[in-house]
Amino acid sequence: MLLAAALVALLLGGAAPALAHSALRDTDPADQSVVDTPPRHITLTFTESVGLLEDSFRVYGPDNRRVPLGEPRHAPGASDTARTALPDGLADGTYTVAWRVVSADSHPVSGAFTFSVGRPSPTPPAVPATADEHPVTASLYDTGRHLAYVAAALLIGTAAFAALCRPPDTAPLRPALLTGWWTLLTATVVLLVLRAPYEAGTAPGTALDASAAARTLTGRPGLALLARLALLLLAAAAFLLLRRSRRHRAPHADRTPPAHLAAGAALSVALALTWAAAEHASAGLQVPPAMTSSVLHLLAMACWLGGLTALLLTLYRARTPPPPATVTRFSRLAFLSVTVLVVTGVYQSWRGLGSWNALTDSSYGRVLTLKLLATALLLSAAALSRHWTTALATAPAEPHPPTGTTTPPAPLPTAAVDGHRRALRRSVLAEAAVAVVVLLITTVLTGTLPARAESEAAESPRPQVAGLPGASAFTIPFDVGTPDGRGTVQITMDPGRVGENGVQAVVFGPDGGLTAVPELRLTFTLAAEDIGPLDAQLTDRGGYWATNDLNLPLAGTWTMRLTVRTSALDQVTETRETRITR
Repeated sequence: MLLAAALVALLLGGAAPALAHSALRDTDPADQSVVDTPPRHITLTFTESVGLLEDSFRVYGPDNRRVPLGEPRHAPGASDTARTALPDGLADGTYTVAWRVVSADSHPVSGAFTFSVGRPSPTPPAVPATADEHPVTASLYDTGRHLAYVAAALLIGTAAFAALCRPPDTAPLRPALLTGWWTLLTATVVLLVLRAPYEAGTAPGTALDASAAARTLTGRPGLALLARLALLLLAAAAFLLLRRSRRHRAPHADRTPPAHLAAGAALSVALALTWAAAEHASAGLQVPPAMTSSVLHLLAMACWLGGLTALLLTLYRARTPPPPATVTRFSRLAFLSVTVLVVTGVYQSWRGLGSWNALTDSSYGRVLTLKLLATALLLSAAALSRHWTTALATAPAEPHPPTGTTTPPAPLPTAAVDGHRRALRRSVLAEAAVAVVVLLITTVLTGTLPARAESEAAESPRPQVAGLPGASAFTIPFDVGTPDGRGTVQITMDPGRVGENGVQAVVFGPDGGLTAVPELRLTFTLAAEDIGPLDAQLTDRGGYWATNDLNLPLAGTWTMRLTVRTSALDQVTETRETRITR
């Protein structure tokens, strides 16, 4: 339990900075370049194919006003690019470009850069701040992704165990099948509903925007989720037909009919494709082999880890203990699954890493190393389970008395079998516990920028600009004097310069989790010039407070006054100083 907790803590603690996906490789015009004539287009080139949003580009001119743009498109024949047309007659000065696209692995990424026409402006234009992701939307979406992986393993693995290992009593497996199906269905619906606000970085309430939802449903991630829903409904219909056909089968029929096996395999492969088609395998190096490897990897993981759950249910809940033949069949299935996992895992690691140094020098490599350590522990538990499986299969059968005699059988073989079965239960339970950790790490790994792509972006002569220079961040503690009236407010101001600024504020409670407050006020005063207080006019955006049009007219040291109201009577004001530059 301590080892699993440590692995999960390391995993979740290190996941936040790793959530970068497709990386910007090149910009045209180049970042911080000065061009003699106004460009006709802005073109971005990424390390993998990207999806475009209605608001993928925002360009602000030297006068701080937004420049009208053409519809975002890909450059001809290049799905790894994003392009927009600029109007004629751009004035001289500096232009700031803010962009947002969706990676091939279905995650949105954003950034900004500047270029100048003729000569740079004395003060570059500021971009109204927008969050890379809404904390509530991102948390709900990531939870849905985790649940979808676990549910897929449970559904496919339990079905494979029932069809291939053929336990005599399948009643304990039906709750697992239903749980897997309903959980995967619910998670898929949640992911589909949240897809539009997740891509746009907005609150969950914006999922009601019909135009954004319609656009999302035509993109690759949306189509993959729709296909998954259709396959789940088809699987439910097939399961009902299978139950009806079983009523007419011979009572002692043991083997699953080949037609049923083929249909189940086809549905499982199609479900696995809905993940492969919306993740790293669908873009970059060697796409067809990568997608094949991804499908096989997911199916092998489901047969092994989901099958473990089915075996546990059979060992603990079946009316009669499963015969050694059932356990032996699963042992063979697990061995085949591990072999497939090793082969496909080595290929995917090579494709994602690019070099041995990336194991320690990249976020992808560190998460992969963590997964390898957890998998090694899982294999150790699996080896122990295989030992007890062999012992159970080779234990002497319970003797039967000769016909016409009443001599009772010797009790020793039965006691030996029961002991082997108890040991197998414990080892399989430990194996399943570690398997949950492996699934969590796998989910994070699929959402982490591969080291090969990260290296390509780093070697580019025009590296990605993560945001506007000069952005300021503050963490301000507060305490209104009540038992639950303590916490911190995390404030980000972008770009932290003279002119228009964007401000975002997130409130955290005493336990470190997000918390809601009825009111949050932020004012700015420049005492040296007798300016202020200027109210930032923060508004509640459904989980955080923000404004896009705080205008600070002069450079200098400004005093921020933050007022947090936690109830009708309780509030507190804290002050901080911040330097605003030109």
